[in-house]
Amino acid sequence: MADTRSDRVATRWSALFGGCALRRHQALLALVGVLCVGMGIAVAVLVPESDGPAWVMAVGGCLAAGVLMLVRIGLGLLRPGGGATP
Repeated sequence: MADTRSDRVATRWSALFGGCALRRHQALLALVGVLCVGMGIAVAVLVPESDGPAWVMAVGGCLAAGVLMLVRIGLGLLRPGGGATP
């Protein structure tokens, strides 16, 4: 069966948008994770603690988001096969 123009376009689009975001954008996601951790530290240092629970939730949320993203990338790299499954 021969490839038609429509088959090649579909293959090109599936190759472009296929795969896992973790595999394709590891550096960008790692940068976002580091920025989230940095923002949590900056909020903890720069914003006074007078805001009470809102301050704690902001710091905890930023730190948790960054750490979870970095851990997910690390676990994906440690898997056999070098990344997340497609």
